[in-house]
Amino acid sequence: MIDRKRLQERIEEELKRFEETHPRSKALFERAKANFIDGVPMNWMVKWAGSFPIFVESGEGAHFTDVDGHRYIDFCLGDTGSMTGHAPKGAVPAIKDRIDRGVTFMLPTEDAIWVGEELNRRFGLPYWQVAISATDANRFALRLARHITKRQYVLVFNYCYHGTVDEAFATAQEGHTICREGNIGPQVDPAQTTKVVEFNDIEALEKALAPGDVAAVLAEPVMTNIGIIHPEPGFLDALRELTRQTGTLLIYDETHTMSAGPGGYTGAYGLTPDMLTVGKAIGGGIPTAVYGFSEAVAERIRGTIDVEGADVGGIGGTLAGNALSMAAMRATLENVLTQEAYERNIALAERFSEGVESVIQERGLPWIVKRLGCRTEYWFRESPPKNGGEAAAAVDYELDRYMHLYALNHGILMTPFHNMALISSQTTVEDIDYHTKVFRDSVDALLGTRV
Repeated sequence: MIDRKRLQERIEEELKRFEETHPRSKALFERAKANFIDGVPMNWMVKWAGSFPIFVESGEGAHFTDVDGHRYIDFCLGDTGSMTGHAPKGAVPAIKDRIDRGVTFMLPTEDAIWVGEELNRRFGLPYWQVAISATDANRFALRLARHITKRQYVLVFNYCYHGTVDEAFATAQEGHTICREGNIGPQVDPAQTTKVVEFNDIEALEKALAPGDVAAVLAEPVMTNIGIIHPEPGFLDALRELTRQTGTLLIYDETHTMSAGPGGYTGAYGLTPDMLTVGKAIGGGIPTAVYGFSEAVAERIRGTIDVEGADVGGIGGTLAGNALSMAAMRATLENVLTQEAYERNIALAERFSEGVESVIQERGLPWIVKRLGCRTEYWFRESPPKNGGEAAAAVDYELDRYMHLYALNHGILMTPFHNMALISSQTTVEDIDYHTKVFRDSVDALLGTRV
């Protein structure tokens, strides 16, 4: 249904509008090129729909303002890092107070006790350790899994993403594990460390685990990084049963699936992983993450790492568990990521989804909408993908870029990696309804039904 020539014309028009209305961001970007590769302090910051990233002046709640004075509804929210909203009022006072009293000592604070107890309550795992990022939490969990099982492989699902974890930068091709496209400088061939199967494929999972050489399955209980892909009925039960039968540890990465509820998908659906990792939102934007263990896993770890070697085993770091991170986690979990907040945010995510679906139906488009708690997104395909391979095949970079750029030029920031929106506690009904209007206008402009 999409006229590709018209799509290119619309992209060019929107790019021109973008550059004309963001002169200050453009000037800063050009200046930044003198000292930062590609003009940004972190390479992901180039992956936006415009010809340069917009530079931020300030943010509060569900909105931020750029250096050109434009105010945006933020549905990206730092790709989950600011799912709490920017500068959440329930966390900022505690964060400021901790800064005034020192932020890092390489010693615990009393906040750590509260955080450990709360994580146990939410996720059902009694023991925890703290890292700086979800990437680190996943790395450390995998190292521990290999340490206690003495097994070679990790199993992940095709087109997963678990941060910059070497073992997870792999895809499946004709039954073989290969480097994922774009994998920069892999330390080893991932075929030596990783098995890859499709999500929701019980037969392939059973075959891969059968040799008994997989230390752990690292998985999101719902795939999110190639779009939202829900488990089919019985799949997670089979995953749990097969890992137990083969002595394989099951690690759930809840970093994005925290959108499902206060205890993530694990808490919402009573899952029983051996280990669990989660980062980003739990610190209200302050870098932090945690990884937890069942009683059985903790018992296997105890006594295998002596005090003398505790600092050179490849796990931890001098900034992990710092006083500021612990204060931020406590304040965020206690006052921001509450049951009441999730109920409100999920209702707004439903309204967002319904608004997009209404436009899709009105215009007869072969597109779908997927939702996971307060996370929602739309896809350019007729039916929900059941695995990463199907989802990857549906990616339309040009159409993605147009939709993102049109939204950006009308004061809406979506997550740059796909058409995903997160709802924070400060997002309003008016924000949701404005997105529905802009979405409808962008579709009509593309189809030529209204200019």
